[in-house]
Amino acid sequence: MPEMEPRNLSESDSSLTTTKSSLSSDELIRMFRLMLLTRILDAKIVSINRQGRIGPVISCAGEEATMVASAFALKKEDWMISSYREMGAHLVRGTSIDLILAQLYGNSNDLLKGRQMSNSWGNKELNIVPTAAPIGAYLPMAVGISLAGKLRKQRFAVLTFMGDGGTSSSDFHIAMNFAGVYRTPTVFICRNNQWAISLPVSMQTASKTIAIKAEAYGFEGIQVDGNDAIAVYEATKNALEKARRGGGPTFIEALTYRMGPHSTADDPSRYQDKAEVEKMKLRDPLDLLRNKITEMGIWNSEMEKQATKELEREIASSIERQEKTKLLPVPDLYFTDVYEKETANLIEQKAELAEYLHSEEHSE
Repeated sequence: MPEMEPRNLSESDSSLTTTKSSLSSDELIRMFRLMLLTRILDAKIVSINRQGRIGPVISCAGEEATMVASAFALKKEDWMISSYREMGAHLVRGTSIDLILAQLYGNSNDLLKGRQMSNSWGNKELNIVPTAAPIGAYLPMAVGISLAGKLRKQRFAVLTFMGDGGTSSSDFHIAMNFAGVYRTPTVFICRNNQWAISLPVSMQTASKTIAIKAEAYGFEGIQVDGNDAIAVYEATKNALEKARRGGGPTFIEALTYRMGPHSTADDPSRYQDKAEVEKMKLRDPLDLLRNKITEMGIWNSEMEKQATKELEREIASSIERQEKTKLLPVPDLYFTDVYEKETANLIEQKAELAEYLHSEEHSE
């Protein structure tokens, strides 16, 4: 496993991995609260899954700095396409706790109407495109959106995420090549959490780093400490600013660690070394930022206790609301939003299904 020290692969832009913060005290506190919310909400989601109240989910524990700090650098006009693990980035962007949970419950509050797998949030108003279930399949879309903005002379950037396993997908290489050729305003972030389900990163690639892959496509690749929120923020902020001013794409490899299972359907004890997990917990991203803002005198244990109580209360209230919300109207959903107006064959299929369901109901 690589050492968890930031390393810049470009000699010209060493500032991209600096840990000197350009954030104000208020911004640092807000970032920490969002990381804390992500950790608490993630644990609660896993808990209600274990109780059988929602389906399988994908935890993000241990990777909060990479997802929260990078999204913190976005501007309102920018776009974001995540993978299935960046819940914290969605919270930063403005997706409410209610909408996060509604998607997992698949109820009538879900903006995506229960049509996506778990952890696949999207919101048109927030410029968030829902992810695709196949690994990396959304990456060419991120490049396409950024190219459209460039052709229209609109100054926005697109931030998109993947795991280390995503860099082995064909869509990753297609997206990187297209971004390099057309110099699109795209910022790629790889959460190198050392595991693609049970496959270690050492078996994922023979490259010295993942960041170095960007060189093959003609643009900058850098490596940062993905557990250091300030380092991630500064690297992403600089990359997004460069993209908006026409400087082309950037690939950021954020070195972090997956402290839990790949998903609630996974048993990491079968392949992860317990000693390694415990060692990496010593570099918990929440601890690193907590220590920083405590040393600055802008945060303390009493503030955190109060914040934790407030966040837990908000989450509990939201869960109660979602569990009281009616389910989606099936089977009508199978036929809506396909075309602006229902076609003759859709009307016929809808009637056929209604007749079948009616007959099944009476045969019981």
